Amino acid sequence: MSVGMAAPRVAYGCDPGQSRGRRFNEPPSLRRSAFRRDCDRVIHSTAFRRLKHKTQVFVFHEGDHYRTRLTHTLEVAQIARALARQLGLDEDLTETLALAHDLGHPPFGHAGERALDECLKDHGGFDHNAQSLRVVTLLERRYPAFDGLNLTWEALEGIVKHNGPMIDRNGEAVGRYREHGVPVGISDYVAFHDLELWSHASLEAQVAAVADDIAYDAHDIDDGLRAGLFSVDDLGAIPLIADINAVVIARYPVLDEARRGAELVRELISYLIEDVFSETLRRLSAVKPNSAADVRNHGGTIVGFSTEAEITEAAIKRFLKARMYRHERVMHVMRDAERVVRDLFGRYQAAPADLPAEWLPDEGEHDEAGRARRIGDFIAGMTDRYAIIEHRRLFDSTPDLR
Repeated sequence: MSVGMAAPRVAYGCDPGQSRGRRFNEPPSLRRSAFRRDCDRVIHSTAFRRLKHKTQVFVFHEGDHYRTRLTHTLEVAQIARALARQLGLDEDLTETLALAHDLGHPPFGHAGERALDECLKDHGGFDHNAQSLRVVTLLERRYPAFDGLNLTWEALEGIVKHNGPMIDRNGEAVGRYREHGVPVGISDYVAFHDLELWSHASLEAQVAAVADDIAYDAHDIDDGLRAGLFSVDDLGAIPLIADINAVVIARYPVLDEARRGAELVRELISYLIEDVFSETLRRLSAVKPNSAADVRNHGGTIVGFSTEAEITEAAIKRFLKARMYRHERVMHVMRDAERVVRDLFGRYQAAPADLPAEWLPDEGEHDEAGRARRIGDFIAGMTDRYAIIEHRRLFDSTPDLR
């Protein structure tokens, strides 16, 4: 089958007609599937709109053409839908998970996350994945009958588990959760709404996860080139990139640096998408799942890169970490950004009256952890711009973040 063609719907994909439903019962839509409705709710949420002013790598005022959380999210959704269409999966659920995967990110990207995790270390820490769940189940308040967006079980499962199981069948934390346990925002929620943290997520969630990897590898290369942190020739240290670059030069020998970089990024995205499609078909042929339940119970990830592409993808991440994320220009801004978040958290703890009225602690609330989590929720929802404005309002000196 051509990669550009849609595959027929498969039995092992999620079927909106067989959804496990929503936590709060609602009458079905006459015109939209349950998963299409989920996707529309995410798009119309306040948290989704705020992504346009949240950092990916570069703070918003460093340039108009760098990715933000919103443009990153849209690129993830495009890649995820393309893969879902080729594999015969539910595109609406896949798009929902791609669009929702970063809703919990605080301002200033991973710097903001590190700072909030430190501020909340005595109260369970901060995890952006857990915060995404809090956003869609609690913090969005747009409906009269419930808090959150009341997404389907499959959407909530995918938001939480798109990177794999969090516990084993005995309830013991696994993988990266082994050291600190399941994040508080998730463990609290599954106590009354079981998302089966021991199982793998649907193929739609797995597609959204790998699309995230493809998107940020490619667009961080693009942004790094635009920022002048490295050149196209510097990328030749990565074997696959060197091969792609040679093909681009052979086709267009007099291409300028900017166009050569753009062509390289396009070819890289195409290669990774094609690789995931081929490797996933190979694994499906070996596993032979007959239902979405078979996928969840398989015990391993089915959607993924081939060994060759996995090695390349890891090399890209190492290159970007050394040449972009750890670049002194980026690190300088991120250190200042962490200070902004820490300052705000400390101020709101010491002077709760500085919080907006809707975020003030309830009268008589003496739970320290609850108050700290409330402040964390408020800061996590901030855009970069609003965090800077708040810091200027409350402090005599605010970092320039340049």
